[in-house]
Amino acid sequence: MELFHNFYYLRTILHLDLDTFYVSVERIINSTLKNKPLLVGGVSDRGVVAACSYETRVYGIHSGMPMKIAKELCPEAIVIKGNAGTYSKYSDLVTEIIKEKVPVFEKSSIDEFYADLSGMDKFFGSYKYASELRQKVITETGLPISFGLSCNKVVSKVATNEAKPNSQLKIDFGTEKPFLAPLSIKKIPMVGDKTYYTLRNLGVRYIETIQNMPVDVMKGVLGVNGLTIWKRANGIDNTPVVSFSERKSISTERTFDKDTIDIYKLRNILIAMTENLSYQLRRGNKLTACVAVKIRYSDFNTYTKQIKIPYTSGDHILIPKILETFDKLYQKRLLVRLIGIRFSHLVSGNYQINLFEDDEKQLNLYRALDNIRIRYGDRSVIRAAAIGSSTIGRMQNPFNGQPPIVLAHRKQ
Repeated sequence: MELFHNFYYLRTILHLDLDTFYVSVERIINSTLKNKPLLVGGVSDRGVVAACSYETRVYGIHSGMPMKIAKELCPEAIVIKGNAGTYSKYSDLVTEIIKEKVPVFEKSSIDEFYADLSGMDKFFGSYKYASELRQKVITETGLPISFGLSCNKVVSKVATNEAKPNSQLKIDFGTEKPFLAPLSIKKIPMVGDKTYYTLRNLGVRYIETIQNMPVDVMKGVLGVNGLTIWKRANGIDNTPVVSFSERKSISTERTFDKDTIDIYKLRNILIAMTENLSYQLRRGNKLTACVAVKIRYSDFNTYTKQIKIPYTSGDHILIPKILETFDKLYQKRLLVRLIGIRFSHLVSGNYQINLFEDDEKQLNLYRALDNIRIRYGDRSVIRAAAIGSSTIGRMQNPFNGQPPIVLAHRKQ
């Protein structure tokens, strides 16, 4: 046990976060936007703020806010409809720089990274190395980036947020609790609005109060999450840096009992598959940047085609991409034995990346449909085009005997 603790406390974990990423990219593209209040997201009054510059935050504006309210709070703000493809490109540039410079790194979202620099103090000095890496990103991409360095992921993430904008902060081993103590409980990763107000109603405002509370009290108030939050408040976290791999993926496929040439059947099954895997992405808080279609013909020849796309988890975006890829791959008049799809290049991230195209109505619809699926099963809500595809492959789950809700399907 002592050896384990010694190993754990010798860790050096770096957290990197691109500051106001979408805003920063827009300012690289158009330098006249620098130092001006800027909102990125859906441009209509029904749109949603995907990102906001620091100049707008003094008015109480934050991401996820309805664009109409944001514009009322800051009428002089410049509103830009974001481009997910552009942001994915800049994210990939930063990823390549980090991949080249650190031994183990995790891409936790489109603009956020962890790196394990344990042991590097013996050779380079971890803080010096992290500083050089940060400067390399700034020099080669023009993007502002901040970092936090400590013995674990949680403290490093909090340190990054304290270092912003465009700076860096190292928390020495043994100083984690004093560093965290004076901060608001909202600074703890995993403390959302609901948890925040629960704790505030108990008179808890600062992290130091949680540090001094018995762990059983936190568990009594918040259940299992209470234990996790108590540990994080005390600077305790042993979660590893999960090595980033572009091969990380989810997939599904279907082998037919009888080979088919029915193009409508094939397309409808692909729609059902995509709809299901998109839900799996959102449920797992993941985004995909690469989709692939697989076809096996009756002679057992198998063909696969993949395309890179902007990060997304929306099936209304993914379905057209899958059908487009299928149309390019499919050899007409040949009997099909198997079809499948795969989503790869996965990163953690919520549906925010699609806020440039959607409005609140679209986002609320996804939340409502996914809540029904969580309660009644993956196939409890389906598009009309997929109604005949009762079996879509290995990932299909039963819907507890309940008839599915059918959504009207617009022609793709």
